[in-house]
Amino acid sequence: MSVLPFLRIYAPLNAALAAPGLLAVAALTSPSISGRTRLALVALLAVIWGAYLVQMVATLLKRRAGDLQDRTPAIAIDVLAVLVPLAAFLFIRTPDWSLYCAVWLLKPLRDSTFFPVLGRVLANEARNLIGVTTLFGVVLFGVALAGYLIERDIQPEKFGSIPQSMWWAVVTLSTTGYGDEIPQSFAGRVLAGAVMMSGIGIFALWAGILATGFYQEVRRGEFVRNWQLVAGVPLFQKLGPAVLVEIVAALRPRTVPAGAVICRVGEPGDRMFFVVEGRVTVATPKPVELGPGAFFGEMALISGEPRMATVSAATAVSLLSLHAVDFQMLCSSSPEIAEIIRKTALERRSAAPTA
Repeated sequence: MSVLPFLRIYAPLNAALAAPGLLAVAALTSPSISGRTRLALVALLAVIWGAYLVQMVATLLKRRAGDLQDRTPAIAIDVLAVLVPLAAFLFIRTPDWSLYCAVWLLKPLRDSTFFPVLGRVLANEARNLIGVTTLFGVVLFGVALAGYLIERDIQPEKFGSIPQSMWWAVVTLSTTGYGDEIPQSFAGRVLAGAVMMSGIGIFALWAGILATGFYQEVRRGEFVRNWQLVAGVPLFQKLGPAVLVEIVAALRPRTVPAGAVICRVGEPGDRMFFVVEGRVTVATPKPVELGPGAFFGEMALISGEPRMATVSAATAVSLLSLHAVDFQMLCSSSPEIAEIIRKTALERRSAAPTA
């Protein structure tokens, strides 16, 4: 029997199990916990460990069956969550063995898509990040050297060497300002002000590079997904890449649950729709069902009249919507598509009222 249903059920429980486990680890470090309470907390850790053991076995069985691909991080987390606490319990004879259950911090991250995205962002922006980091290192050492030269005679216990001064430089560059080391001279305070401003700029560069990288990665993922949806519409399958790029930029994906109304009769029509997956029902005197590759709502864009029929989702449906402005641009750049849409619209209008 496939273990996939179990994994689907279990995945949301990773965080729910990790939270009480980590709270138990924290409570066990308190010396005021009584023996009975301590035993109950250890039992709780054992129960959670057993649940993670079952998940690890299920994951390994599924991997052996060849049903898991590119899931190495998830498998590694499952194995660590079981083996690290077990090894600590067997080989560490002090109460500190429970601290190793802190490896369960990784469990809520097991199925996260954030870290693969972060890895791609770091790889794509590595050159810029290394450049800013190098700049930070140069500024850090220069500031520590300047602080040492200015303050070494005034505060030898705090600025008596460059390593001592470097702690002040880190705190000041990061604008943390603990206040444990403060320049006393006028020149030192001027230096501190300049360092603070430089730190703001450097950290802003880091943040800007990462923000830009995440934005581009998200946009890239959306473009690929939209391209796949557009390529699945028969109307667009014979078009060249250049035209498809224009269409991908114009179309907007939308998912509608079964039974939901997509557009109502009498509403102004500001967009048309292409069906990618699922089926929709057009509520005409003789209801019509449209499946993948079909489109509807074009009459409102061509004639400017209100919608002539209500369209609802017969099943869960994946749609691509094309707004009126983008429709006009698409008709100008791709006359063949415009002609097909107009021809189909005229046939539908002559046969029966549609959306």
